[in-house]
Amino acid sequence: MDDPSLCQHLQAIIQVKLSDDHVCEECVKIGAEWFHLRTCQTCGVTLCCDQSEHQHMTKHYHKEQHPVIASAQPGERWLWCYPDEQFVEY
Repeated sequence: MDDPSLCQHLQAIIQVKLSDDHVCEECVKIGAEWFHLRTCQTCGVTLCCDQSEHQHMTKHYHKEQHPVIASAQPGERWLWCYPDEQFVEY
């Protein structure tokens, strides 16, 4: 993304990774349900959002320090940078 107002993490995104998975891998393992899904832009894993009970994507960020996620919801086109708390639609 070539926008000087964006943080370095968002500027580093050249192509948004989207997932064909429509499940939270971690929720499936424990038999839990999720609300919305997010895809990590570093490793491509798809996990549940903070509105979900287990908040797996935020846990992934804290463990792995992968800074940027994209919404994996149909019709939503946005990115979020955890460390800089910056949101951008694309």
